[in-house]
Amino acid sequence: MDDRNVSTITYFIITGISGQPSFQLLLFLLILLIFIITLGGNAIIFLLVCLDHHLHTPMYFFLANLSILDISCSTITILNILTSFLSGDNTVSVLKCLVQIFAFLSLTCDELLLLAAMSYDRYVAICRPLHYHLVMNSKLCVLLASLCWGCGFLESIPTFMGIFKLTCYESDKVDHLYCDIVPVLKLSCSDTSFLQLYILTVGVIVCGFTPFALTFISYIFIITTILSIRSSSGRRKTFYTCSSHLTVVICLYSSLVFQYLRPISSINLGSSKYFSLFNVAAVPMLNPLIYSLKNKDVKAAIRRKINISVVSINNQDHTENNKTLKILI
Repeated sequence: MDDRNVSTITYFIITGISGQPSFQLLLFLLILLIFIITLGGNAIIFLLVCLDHHLHTPMYFFLANLSILDISCSTITILNILTSFLSGDNTVSVLKCLVQIFAFLSLTCDELLLLAAMSYDRYVAICRPLHYHLVMNSKLCVLLASLCWGCGFLESIPTFMGIFKLTCYESDKVDHLYCDIVPVLKLSCSDTSFLQLYILTVGVIVCGFTPFALTFISYIFIITTILSIRSSSGRRKTFYTCSSHLTVVICLYSSLVFQYLRPISSINLGSSKYFSLFNVAAVPMLNPLIYSLKNKDVKAAIRRKINISVVSINNQDHTENNKTLKILI
């Protein structure tokens, strides 16, 4: 295929994982279940934080932002996988594919930075508890969240402009579950050396190493403070307050390291699909489960809302019964 022919590609074909119909059906049902749990779980967390005044704290403010990120990330990736399976159409326009890459990179960078902000919140709460409300005031929380969203968006713009200028592709088949930067760059027959260098330097440093370093430093101070607590029950109780966040951090960074932290030429797309699936499906699903199952404040908020709903229904039934009784009398 010559350059003139490959340059006329206007759409890509997403190959998926397997061409076996039985496996595809099982995979579809699994992904659909994960997608429903992800949307439902994160929506519940977001609504609880908004509606329950007991959760109007910096920690849950950042958790609400994390829920929005998880919903957005799942929608732009998992929803497209499900839609293509139902419609049988695995094609996607080049422009839509590039926009999906930009959105996914932005949201991933946003999430890493947001987890770093949450680690700073845990550092202040554990290491400087007397100054917590003074330091983590509403203005700082809004500023940190805005910086996380803004930096993720700005950092991904040069990458988007770089892949947008690619005009030569060896094939129209993207060997992946969705449009991701690695399989698209592997298809390109244009010179991508500068773009790859930018991704491995600026991209990794800004989106990967910087938030990782901030998170790591915060947890060094946190662990040091926890170890200085004399009672074992006090140490367990203090560590429990940050265990949910630490679990999410480990899951996300582990999947990203296996997926991206290698030269693009050496990445095996076959194995990368499974890490990608874990990253875009399992991690957003685990976040609300981890925070709801391990967090007593969230569980208490759920119980309060359920109790309020039950009381409201009972009062409504009681009112209707009184009205019926008056009519009969």
